[in-house]
Amino acid sequence: MVDSADILNAGILIVDDQEVNVLLLERMLRGAGYVSITSTMDPNEVCELHRKNRYGLILLDLLMPGLDGFKVMEGLKEIEEGSYLPVLVITAQPDQKLRALRAGAKDFVSKPFDLAEVLARVHNMLEVRLLYAELQKALENVELLSGLLPICMWCKKIRDDKGYWNAIEHYIGHHSEAEFAHGICPDCKRKYSGEMFHEEK
Repeated sequence: MVDSADILNAGILIVDDQEVNVLLLERMLRGAGYVSITSTMDPNEVCELHRKNRYGLILLDLLMPGLDGFKVMEGLKEIEEGSYLPVLVITAQPDQKLRALRAGAKDFVSKPFDLAEVLARVHNMLEVRLLYAELQKALENVELLSGLLPICMWCKKIRDDKGYWNAIEHYIGHHSEAEFAHGICPDCKRKYSGEMFHEEK
């Protein structure tokens, strides 16, 4: 599960061509405890920055000279390749909100900024983004354990993709987040009681 520390430590990128907006958003977020904040006033840098850092959230102004927010989102879609696009758009124009959502943004904040609104929307988006990442990781683990597993009919070891035979708990532990607690089932206890155990009275 996602906790508050995960949210406050998530990477955030602020993109706005107006320095006053960048400084105001940075102050709001740092005041709320967010610690990993990057900013740029050049929309041409956004895709490369995200490619390198994979931010949990991008606060993106829509109206910027040269490359507007809609074009930036097109570039981000190519990086994310169909996965969750972590964009929270910034706009002062109500008619742009629906267009931004249709273009892939997940939410928006309005100008002039309202502190409570900004912090609520940032928190909610980061929580969803981190939960999505956890889900993707869980699905990858499921995929690792899908298909046919070659298992020895005698000792129950599993052969990995390199041809080595592994104890079942070692194999599953390596290919998932499962942990094992060893015990003895009643059948084995009865079967081996003469050798190792005393039957309970």
